[in-house]
Amino acid sequence: MAPEESAGTELLLRSFERRFLAARALRSFPWQSLEAKLRDSSDSELLRDILQKTVKHPLCVKHPPSVKYAWCFLSELIKKHEAVHMEPLDELYEALAEILMAKESTQGHRSYLLPSGGSVTLSESTAIISHGTTGLVTWDAALYLAEWAIENPAAFTHRTVLELGSGTGLTGLAICKMCHPQAYIFSDCHSRVLEQLRGNVLLNGLSLETDVTANSDSPRVTVAQLDWDVTTVPQLSAFQPDVVIAADVLYCPEAIVSLVGVLQRLAACCKHQPAPEVYVAFTVRNPETCQLFTTELGRAGIRWEAEPRHDKKLFPYEEDLEMAILKLTP
Repeated sequence: MAPEESAGTELLLRSFERRFLAARALRSFPWQSLEAKLRDSSDSELLRDILQKTVKHPLCVKHPPSVKYAWCFLSELIKKHEAVHMEPLDELYEALAEILMAKESTQGHRSYLLPSGGSVTLSESTAIISHGTTGLVTWDAALYLAEWAIENPAAFTHRTVLELGSGTGLTGLAICKMCHPQAYIFSDCHSRVLEQLRGNVLLNGLSLETDVTANSDSPRVTVAQLDWDVTTVPQLSAFQPDVVIAADVLYCPEAIVSLVGVLQRLAACCKHQPAPEVYVAFTVRNPETCQLFTTELGRAGIRWEAEPRHDKKLFPYEEDLEMAILKLTP
């Protein structure tokens, strides 16, 4: 195989691996590129390699995605195989048979590969809205903020980080594994989200602060219940954060007003010390929502500036989404 062709195949395999492990929408996979390569060669080795990078990947075997997702993926892979009139590939049908025998669950796993060679694996609800909350799935701005953090580790190294609205925990787990914070506080208000957060922290080999066997080389990790509307200055003072982050929390006007209120109270905690650095990441879905956020910041006397966009895409998410990170100064 020519070097250029080999590099193209590796890129294709990497794309399938990253998207499948993260359980991304099947329409985002490079199916046309796969079909073109299959037409150029009657060899089934590429499909075997894709199986090894997806349903047979060690991470997937240990922490599988939803049964429905794996079934849909393998069905599509079989269609592509049959479209080029190849001989039947037993491995494809054997993998599908294994999936069909598996029991469906309301939870599935998503895994994200890190530049260090490690990974973050999350247990998530298979429904976008579950138990009355959207916090049981990972949203794209959390991935974008995690990428930014990995590119800017000095913002977190040896510091105490408070995350508002942690959801499934993707951003925080990536920061804990890649940026060496001294302490990390995940927070949310929904009891089911907090339960899942604790499970995801343990799933990724980190210990919660109450665990006496905690590894001293790892950050001190806490999962805290934090209702933005009722939390007080003394409660926030107990966290003593150096950095505060939040991702994809600007989903309605009420949430924006509540978030700005929390940021004001955090600033009130720091009269005799520097206020924490604050980074808020969001997907620009509605310009009016973004305008409301900056307007509310202005009313609260909180300065803001946009962080430069980063181009180092480590995680799979929608290509055409507009993302932003604002650095706030309370």
